[in-house]
Amino acid sequence: MSAKPLPRKRNETADEVAALARGLTLLRVVSEHGQPLGQGDLARLTGIPRATVSRLVGTLVSHRFLRQLPNSEVYELAPATLDLGNAFLRHFDLRTAIRPWLKELAEFAGAAVHLAVRDRFDMVLIDTVRPDSGMIFSRLDVGARLNICTSAIGRAYLFRLPESERNALLQSARIAAADEWARISHGVDQALEEAKTTGVCLSLGEWHPLVNSVAVAFQGPGGRHYAFNCGGPAFVLDRSKLIDHIAPRMLECLQAIESEFGNQGLDGK
Repeated sequence: MSAKPLPRKRNETADEVAALARGLTLLRVVSEHGQPLGQGDLARLTGIPRATVSRLVGTLVSHRFLRQLPNSEVYELAPATLDLGNAFLRHFDLRTAIRPWLKELAEFAGAAVHLAVRDRFDMVLIDTVRPDSGMIFSRLDVGARLNICTSAIGRAYLFRLPESERNALLQSARIAAADEWARISHGVDQALEEAKTTGVCLSLGEWHPLVNSVAVAFQGPGGRHYAFNCGGPAFVLDRSKLIDHIAPRMLECLQAIESEFGNQGLDGK
């Protein structure tokens, strides 16, 4: 089976349980891949020895985190992973608290609005709000992943971080991107610099060549950072419409959310 290589190099801390970390790595690879994977694929993609992969997969199958497809030697995520995700979302009160503002923004823009948190070098969508009217639709839904450096929502997240945290994350992203970083970094730097003036971050065909989007971020309860975006087809949402029409209303929504949670605003500090 052909499988697209994924970067799996990671540093283990002194107090990390190696077997657990490897099991979680297998789950992550399966979740990020576009098709079921065999044990050989998992060994190649993670660098974990084949014999160890076999034992880990057996454990994950017995605990219903992975399932083997009938009459095959490949595996996909099983219901127990969905149970964990649903439990996370059930206790995620922030989504409910800020949804009225995101809904208002979606109706104003006539386009979908997404709320996300960071996972490694991706932003993971935890809520999607679509307008009741309007012709701009998004296929993205809860669980979708957007690259933190090429998406507007990821760049807004970076901009909201304290400078030391932002620099450390960008350094890790640079190592992970390898040869692609020269292309990616220019867009990141330009977006972060522009945000100092506009208060928002843009991605104009960089996350996807046919999609433009604008985003902001904020610090929620417990100090965790979140970001939300509004985007759609580039031929409808050009730069002018994003900056002149949608961004001002987005910043009003951001101000209302931060006022509710007592934060100081999106200043990049």
